Amino acid sequence: MAFTNLAALEQSLGISFNDISLLEQALVHSSYINENPGLISTSNERLEFLGDAVLGLIIAEKLYQDNPGFSEGEMTRFRAALVRRDTLARVAKTIKLGDYLYLGKGEEASGGRHKPANLAAALEAVIAALYLDQGLSRTTGVVLRLFGAETEKLLKRGREMDYKSELQELTQSREQKSPTYQVIETRGPDHDKSFVVEVRLAGTVLGRGSGKSKKEAETEAARSALEQFKNGFTQ
Repeated sequence: MAFTNLAALEQSLGISFNDISLLEQALVHSSYINENPGLISTSNERLEFLGDAVLGLIIAEKLYQDNPGFSEGEMTRFRAALVRRDTLARVAKTIKLGDYLYLGKGEEASGGRHKPANLAAALEAVIAALYLDQGLSRTTGVVLRLFGAETEKLLKRGREMDYKSELQELTQSREQKSPTYQVIETRGPDHDKSFVVEVRLAGTVLGRGSGKSKKEAETEAARSALEQFKNGFTQ
């Protein structure tokens, strides 16, 4: 299988690979293997798994080191915002990663080079390839450079960012719709009530949460919904 223009991608990453086959594998979508049996046996899915963990570690350490005043919850929210699919896709577009993907004909025809899920997965796979080829230190440098603008933009929003506002922004950008929250259950006596809330988008349940107040339950429902989006939720 011949890959073209990988030198340009290496230049965008600021890295010259020792083992270029790692970068090549990071670009192979499962649909390509399905339509070309025997040509190559492994897609980028295993690298994606590793890259997700490496990216999470790098971002977590950056937030920890640079923001000593942040609580665990705040760091968790910021990390979730930085490693979610839409953010990864935006970062992938800055290096034109979609141009390098190996896709099956059906996936190509359906706009696969521009799909956020494909771009996010490929970026995670590339990060894993970097880690295996160059080690954690150099991979950290590349990741922090690629994610610099997204990190700065997010931090400018300040510590007031919460799960509800994050979900609102996500659904507006993706679906041009706002989520709604509905109490579906109230538990306990009046002096010790708890609430269960569902967050929905156009009738579809995105997440569910519980808490001692409606606001707390809504926040937990939004957190659950964001986690679903991170894991590839689609309507």
